[in-house]
Amino acid sequence: MSYVTLGIKGVDSLLDGKGVPRGSSVLLLGAPGSGKTIFSLQFLQSGMAEGENGVYLSMDEDPERLLANAKQMGVDLAKPVKDGKIAIVDASPIRLLPAKIKLGGAEVGGHEFALSTMISSLTEAVKKTGASRLVVDPISTLIVHFSDEYTRRIAFLDLIAAANKTKCTTIFVDELNDAQLQRPHVFEEFLTQGVIVMSKILAGSTFTRVFSVEKMRGVAHDTQPHPYRITEHGIEVFPTEQIF
Repeated sequence: MSYVTLGIKGVDSLLDGKGVPRGSSVLLLGAPGSGKTIFSLQFLQSGMAEGENGVYLSMDEDPERLLANAKQMGVDLAKPVKDGKIAIVDASPIRLLPAKIKLGGAEVGGHEFALSTMISSLTEAVKKTGASRLVVDPISTLIVHFSDEYTRRIAFLDLIAAANKTKCTTIFVDELNDAQLQRPHVFEEFLTQGVIVMSKILAGSTFTRVFSVEKMRGVAHDTQPHPYRITEHGIEVFPTEQIF
């Protein structure tokens, strides 16, 4: 089996020093302000050192603001974007689609159209850049279009299938509704090969950022929670330190 290193300081050592299986899909769950977007951009940045191009499909933020914020955190992707090695795809208009859309003489659901548009966008961008790394951030913007858990599950499975067809190693970013270590699981966690959680807990009178690899098929991994920090150089996880 071939592996892809994530390239974030301290993370790959939690994954047996190998990273994640190539072509796998990983769900990255994070509370607001946890650094999940910076983590994802670092994943693409580290691919440059391995000769791997990348695609970032942004559902909430326009590319210019995304790149500007990333640069402040030590992740400068301006040159690889200019060189066509990384594509930042603005998919944010999808969230504004109405419930029904008229195409010619037919009327289709806005959610089905949103999913189809999203899949077409990522497929085209991967083909154009020759990418082997893909990020979709956040999937909740798409999933919210679907009214019940069954249709949301099917939509996410279709999205995973589309990502698998590209043969990219993919990170799907999603919001963490409950930042506690003990929390109810969401259906997306059962559909991906890996689950990484970035949260924070109250330890004494201060909050501690907590990083954990809850699941990663195909590689031995450390499932214990470890502290991490967000610095001017990006995310740094401390794999030898324990929370408790």
